[in-house]
Amino acid sequence: MACPHCQSKSVAKRRRRTALGYRIYFCNSCRRQINERTGTPFNDLQFPTDVVLLAVLWRLRYKLGFRDVAELLLQRGFVVSYETIRTWEFRFAPLVSSNLRTRRRGYAGRSWYLDETYVKVGGRWCYLYRAIDRDGTLLDSMLSEKRDKYAARRFLRRLLDCVDQRPLRVTTDKHASYTKAIRWIVGRKALHRHNRYLNNRIEQNHRHIKQRYYPMLGFKRFESASRFCTAFDELRNYLRDKRPGDQTTTASNKREMFRAKWSTLMAELSV
Repeated sequence: MACPHCQSKSVAKRRRRTALGYRIYFCNSCRRQINERTGTPFNDLQFPTDVVLLAVLWRLRYKLGFRDVAELLLQRGFVVSYETIRTWEFRFAPLVSSNLRTRRRGYAGRSWYLDETYVKVGGRWCYLYRAIDRDGTLLDSMLSEKRDKYAARRFLRRLLDCVDQRPLRVTTDKHASYTKAIRWIVGRKALHRHNRYLNNRIEQNHRHIKQRYYPMLGFKRFESASRFCTAFDELRNYLRDKRPGDQTTTASNKREMFRAKWSTLMAELSV
């Protein structure tokens, strides 16, 4: 283990542990005492890392409110308030989305489907721009207060930055803001299709965020809405069943794949 303060590897292990069971070390270079969580976003928490991540992932994955997650943790012996769950989501939902976004960078098809759906924030309707490829893999999502050419250009720049390649086909609805934005940002070589029936693939894909959003009765702040929608889309894309073509699998295999993905994500976020 290297010291997070001076990056020295001259670290000695102590016999005792912290109150949460984490090992304690002593750096011989900077003469500081550290533990396994020193230098991580979880250092100042009074609860184990896996419990905090479990609460955040529960909140993103399932139709649960802050009080629901607090009650589930209570059954496991951890007494927390719903405001604590809100704080954990504020701090660690971007960590989840950043980790998953980095993992899928560069993995996307050459046929893109773009569309936007409505999300109510503070009593006003905002626009959630979303994009997927032909296989249903998430490309990116972005919450915007307006639906105009500037928002479309900003979203296309985010897509190119994340995917690292230009598409061959881009399918959108008939909104006029996409035509020039695709020509300027993506390039003239990309085929722009704007038939509403061809865009049913992304229209149907909106159902998942809408089903998760309806029980929440909207958001109060734009920042919290953007943070939650981005993390939700990234987590759902990571955990979804990705089978090419019409291949089928058994329910037991689906459970095993879900468990493996969940354990891998928990281990990576805990580092």
